[in-house]
Amino acid sequence: MKKAVFEKVGQMKIEDVAKPTIQKDDDVIIKVVRACVCGSDLWAYRGLEEKAPNSENSGHEAIGIVEEVGKDITTVKPGDFVIAPFTHGCGHCPACLAGFDGDCQSHDDNFSNGNQAEYVRFQHGQWALIKVPGQPSDYSEGMLKSLLTLADVLATGFHAARVAHVKAGDTVVVLGDGAVGLCGIISAKLLGAKKIISTSRHPDRQALAKTFGATDNVAERGDEGVKKILELTNGFGADAVLECVGTELSTETALRVGRPGSVVGRVGLPHTGKMDITTPFENNISIAGGPASVSTYDKQLLLKAVLDGKINPGLVFTKSFKLDDIDAAYKAMTNRKVIKSLVVVSD
Repeated sequence: MKKAVFEKVGQMKIEDVAKPTIQKDDDVIIKVVRACVCGSDLWAYRGLEEKAPNSENSGHEAIGIVEEVGKDITTVKPGDFVIAPFTHGCGHCPACLAGFDGDCQSHDDNFSNGNQAEYVRFQHGQWALIKVPGQPSDYSEGMLKSLLTLADVLATGFHAARVAHVKAGDTVVVLGDGAVGLCGIISAKLLGAKKIISTSRHPDRQALAKTFGATDNVAERGDEGVKKILELTNGFGADAVLECVGTELSTETALRVGRPGSVVGRVGLPHTGKMDITTPFENNISIAGGPASVSTYDKQLLLKAVLDGKINPGLVFTKSFKLDDIDAAYKAMTNRKVIKSLVVVSD
């Protein structure tokens, strides 16, 4: 089968490898229909974090058809259409029961890799996989895109809003204009936020942020950006801040634009040095967040919201690529030619 491999900084390639097989009783083999490139995949591609040459790609989002199941799997069967979350919760440990399946305590291999491929082995599939009614052919391409966001970016954006305790009438700042940040805007709107400030410097992303519910946008960075955000909150600061980037500047900004008592929902993969906790202490600002509770949110709320047409997160995919063109998909995102690259793997 074909599988994307990280060849070196700035280069992905396709290799012909053996099709995965059932190795453990709770494994599920999935034929991938759609995959995609995540912003976190680009850290190594850009040379911003170390990754061994010719190693497994970090792609971790997919929807597809169940091909085979281990003997402990009873929740899905061959032929089922499923969302494969990047997290692999068990559904019964204390973390999962508390709604934090991104930190499942039952095993230490909680995260997907290598999903930019024709087939994937999904570990611990009994509870984590999300069954979708019908078959891929029953849905439009637009709906398939939205269903794919449920593997990561929509749930991750929702996680930022949830842990930041966004509620009806709130003023929310969203730092980051990638797919996660844009899904954070969707989520803040879904939870009833009244004023949502996006922070994009790109017209296409500003326009999509507005479509998703942003009421204002601040393109400036650093001190000037903080000043303009505070002006939009009458100088008081936001009720909640969603940090969806992970850089030092984004994190520092998040801690400066919330009002006293606010919460920063932090879901950007951290690429920061040591954090000065003096500022959040002096202003009673809380910092929460981490890996998203994908299966929990999909099952409780997000899948229904997508299927009912209440939200349309698939709009974050602005260009489609074949699996053979995986390097072009990475380059397009790296060069900000697209917001998020869709990878069409099979029908």
